[in-house]
Amino acid sequence: MRILDYLPKECIEADLKAETKVELLKELVQVLVKSNQIKNADKALGALLAREKMGSTGVGDGVAIPHAKFNEANLVAAFGRSQKGVDFESLDNKPAHLFFLFLAPENSAALHLKILARISRLLKKPDFRQSLMQVKDREDIYRVIAKEEKEITG
Repeated sequence: MRILDYLPKECIEADLKAETKVELLKELVQVLVKSNQIKNADKALGALLAREKMGSTGVGDGVAIPHAKFNEANLVAAFGRSQKGVDFESLDNKPAHLFFLFLAPENSAALHLKILARISRLLKKPDFRQSLMQVKDREDIYRVIAKEEKEITG
């Protein structure tokens, strides 16, 4: 299982404009809508906001992994980068810059946990996070993720 199996290139946004958590979630949901990964933006946003009420998905080190159960699509993902950063109520109280959002159907708990663990494992690496912040565009971000995934899977 690879992250890029669920993250099409067109679902990567290299320059997020959002200034708040809600704006950021809306912006990433729109990335999924525009790429025809999901149809109902309001339901997806509602699921993500409900999940955030249980506890922030801002994990620290400039990273947030918003995720929720969403039965209107197979597992879908979007990645976004904010150079300015967004207050995502992260565990370390610092702004988040790298956002890996995914939605998974209710009946896919095992896959949901596997992808969450995989994303967390990748984003724990300082060099990987730094590379994602420094590259120029969607193509470069995709290449950085592909390279890192290849290294951890061999």
